Amino acid sequence: MRSIFVGTEYAGKSTLIQLLGQYYRDRKLPIHGDDHFTLPDSTLSPESRALMVEFPNDVKERMQRMQIHYHVDIIKKYEYPLLGGWHIEEAVYSSFYGDDPDSPYYPNYHYGFQRLYESLVLDAHLPDVVMIHVTASDEALQERMAETPHDYQITRPEDVGKLKECFTEEIGKSLFTHQRRTIELDTTDKTPHESFDELLLLSEPLITTAERAIRNLAIPEGEYEVRYVNGVRQMIPQES
Repeated sequence: MRSIFVGTEYAGKSTLIQLLGQYYRDRKLPIHGDDHFTLPDSTLSPESRALMVEFPNDVKERMQRMQIHYHVDIIKKYEYPLLGGWHIEEAVYSSFYGDDPDSPYYPNYHYGFQRLYESLVLDAHLPDVVMIHVTASDEALQERMAETPHDYQITRPEDVGKLKECFTEEIGKSLFTHQRRTIELDTTDKTPHESFDELLLLSEPLITTAERAIRNLAIPEGEYEVRYVNGVRQMIPQES
């Protein structure tokens, strides 16, 4: 499944990406995870993140737009890409916080190519692109902010409701939504694994027959190796 996770900060996108990535790795499937679209890029070193916040707006804008466009090909090339935020997040945060001098985001500059990125993906006629809109109640998001604050928090607690509306509006415009490739996942009052099980269930109508077969495989606990015996694929647990 080619997965694009979108939604407000603290909704649970990164957690679900980690769980889905491990799910595929447990089945010996290669993933390509890119959960680094929120400024400043969380995969950078602490020193680089601090520098990135201070970059001029035009540098941030050019860098982000280039990496967003680059990931069109990532979605096409890899069978199991996991993207967090991608183009939807940039559209919302640059519009909402772009003119705020206390935010690391840059102005929108009247840029509106979000549908272009989507059309480039859809033109490839991929059978299993799924956009997952992850959300939660205002109270749940604010509680998570207080309990586990991010090093570079973008969202202000008082803005949660308005930002959710912005994400819903932008996702409603998406060609993926118009093609019925979008699912809605509310993580309020759910454990990460409960949300993950719901993700698998909601995505089932949009996956390929091959992935449905993979999901039906019983895999051993812990590490295992794959062997073929008389042409039959076997998963042999490794002794600890």
